[in-house]
Amino acid sequence: MAPAFSAHIPALRRGALCARWVPAALFSSGILVGEKPILVRDFVSSALYDPNHGYFSKRAGPVGVLDASIRFNQLEGRSAYMQHLDKLYKKHDIAWFTPVELFKPWYAYAIAASILRTANLSVPLKIYEIGGGSGTCAKCILDYMMLNAPPKVYNDMKYISVEISSSLAEKQLETVGEVQSHLSKFTVERRDATNRSGWGRRDPRPCWVLMLEVLDNLPHDLVYSPDQVSPWMEVWIGKINGSSQATEVYKPLQDPLISRCVEIIGMNEEKASVSEKLAFAAKGVLSKVFPKPRRAWLPTGCLKLMDTLHQALPSMSLIASDFSYLPDVSIPGDRAPLVSSKKDGKTSDHHNYLDAQGDADIFFPTDFQLLEQIDHHCAGFSKEQKNPGAFKPVKKRRTIILDSAAFMEEFGLPLKTRTKDGYNPLLDDFKNTRFYLSVPTHNSK
Repeated sequence: MAPAFSAHIPALRRGALCARWVPAALFSSGILVGEKPILVRDFVSSALYDPNHGYFSKRAGPVGVLDASIRFNQLEGRSAYMQHLDKLYKKHDIAWFTPVELFKPWYAYAIAASILRTANLSVPLKIYEIGGGSGTCAKCILDYMMLNAPPKVYNDMKYISVEISSSLAEKQLETVGEVQSHLSKFTVERRDATNRSGWGRRDPRPCWVLMLEVLDNLPHDLVYSPDQVSPWMEVWIGKINGSSQATEVYKPLQDPLISRCVEIIGMNEEKASVSEKLAFAAKGVLSKVFPKPRRAWLPTGCLKLMDTLHQALPSMSLIASDFSYLPDVSIPGDRAPLVSSKKDGKTSDHHNYLDAQGDADIFFPTDFQLLEQIDHHCAGFSKEQKNPGAFKPVKKRRTIILDSAAFMEEFGLPLKTRTKDGYNPLLDDFKNTRFYLSVPTHNSK
């Protein structure tokens, strides 16, 4: 793991929660209970978000808030910056700061600039933020629009935070309210962003949706195959008979979200091309001699959220940012999470996701190419392309994936986060994070 990136892992863990799937209580004193097996996504959801035993529910201050912006140009270099960061963590006694907080206002200013450069300003600007955290991003974007956008854009705009936490909702109103004129443009809606009914009637008007450090903690499912050619099976979590110990249970694919993810990724051998089937046949020979189990983590939580957003806001433009890679992951499987807990100021990683009993953070890397596939699939574009003779394509999405440095150089003010010796933590240390921009385009015919 690169030292620069590892030093920022705590800073990148998000404190802004977008949605909390809360099934019936699954933990009692940290032990899994219940007679019926549950899907892995429900296990992850409960381990993170259960109101009584979940990781985020237990933490007193999930979102770190800086008293003032860091003055990077007064720091000598990387060593001075890391020392300053260490003091901030100790002072606030938290596990992480979000990037938008560490680099305020410049991080949010870059996002605002990208919106202002791309948006159709002939219609009122409307921005949704999923999981608004402390409200820092909202305030900084509203600040930027007030200072840089045409007056009519700022005066007519609406900024809606979709937030499940009542305490964070109050904090957001307090933060945004530091500028009185912002309050008439800002609203907090306390609800689960994945719940379609919460969005009300389908709104065809253009809008923007922001998801900053949201994807990494969305629940995932797990599929398993005993060798290279056997069909994929769903992984469920159940109890070993006569004990409270959790164990994996394997079932044929039947869950709709899992089945759709498998199809989107192209993991289904039954629908493979001739060349792919030949490759599978070759693997079949090898699997008899060298059987190798397969495991893959599926972003079903992301699929559910994108489904809801495209149904409710078909003309939305999307900006998402998150990890593209996590170092030192020891849990097996494609797109496997890092499961980490902190005790007495020391962080330790777990080798088994079942160790997460409400006392550990579970966060996943984002496969941005897969995110693009899910985005297009939920928008209906993939279906149109696969069946061109059925009806004319009416829409598609234009997407771009940039690493954080490229995004900031394009839309931000890189000089504002540079130290005296030229070191820039936002450009130099965030090479394993990405920005995803997706905007709708319509057929001109």
